[in-house]
Amino acid sequence: MQLRYPYLPLEMHPPLTLHRHPMCAEIIEEFQKCHLDHPVKKFFGECTDLKIKLDRCFRQEKALKRKANFEESKKFKEQLQAYKREIAEKNQE
Repeated sequence: MQLRYPYLPLEMHPPLTLHRHPMCAEIIEEFQKCHLDHPVKKFFGECTDLKIKLDRCFRQEKALKRKANFEESKKFKEQLQAYKREIAEKNQE
C-alpha cells in the first residue's frame, strides 16, 4: 500500500495548548479558527496547509528543546565526572 500524500504524517498532533507551544501559538490559533470556521470542509482538506505548517513548527520546536536538553545533559555529566574525580582523590588520601 502506497501513501497518497507522503508529506503528511500519520500521527495526530500533540495537544494544542498555547502555553506549551509558545513558538507555534500563532499557527495554533489559525488552525483552531480554521476548524471553527469550516466544520465540514476541514474533513475535505480546507485546513491541511495550516496542519502542515503546524507540524513543521512542532518539529522545529522539538529540535530546539532536544538541543537544549542535550546541552544541559552535557553539563550535568561534566559535573558528575568532576564529583567522581573529587571523591576518588579523597579516597586515595
